[in-house]
Amino acid sequence: MNESGKTEKKSQNPSIQKDLNNSSLRQAQDYQKATFAGGCFWCMEPPYDDLDGVISTTVGYTGGEKPNPTYEEVSTGRIGHAEAVQIVFDSTKISYWDLLQVFWRNIDPTDPYGQFADKGSQYRTAIFYHDEKQKELAEKSKKELEASEKFDSPIVTEIVPASEFHPAEDYHQEFYKNHPLRYNSYKVGSGRTGYLKEKW
Repeated sequence: MNESGKTEKKSQNPSIQKDLNNSSLRQAQDYQKATFAGGCFWCMEPPYDDLDGVISTTVGYTGGEKPNPTYEEVSTGRIGHAEAVQIVFDSTKISYWDLLQVFWRNIDPTDPYGQFADKGSQYRTAIFYHDEKQKELAEKSKKELEASEKFDSPIVTEIVPASEFHPAEDYHQEFYKNHPLRYNSYKVGSGRTGYLKEKW
């Protein structure tokens, strides 16, 4: 208590504060982004959401030049953006390589026109790498998949630098949780479910 009768607030031990700051910094360094386009983005969020080490997933638009695109604009296939999912992950718990394996197992990498029932450049498959290490791993994973001869047709998935990512409208986020019946009906009806079961 000071001379005025008020209780003084104790300052935090500098060493404790330093440890907290260092911990936050290490955590920030461990968190990385991964961005994948695999056709309808409704179907690309669920495979990642429950993985240990995945901090968050966001569906959105990337790969084009128009700022702040809307779903309607992207759906025309004329502005260059693709539907995509962006993942924030803890690299101490899950690797980028693991995320790549999940990506390949949830798409048809041989379709140059879109994915399943959805056609157009906005539904193309692509890996948007955020640094040279991600590029190297993406190219390696693609080569391994090609060497496996699992697919009869060439793998056409693009591996390109990440550009600005624009989150989609709120009603698209976690669509599979908010509209499970519509989501499941779409996924089965599009042909994705049957194709993935047959391939994997």
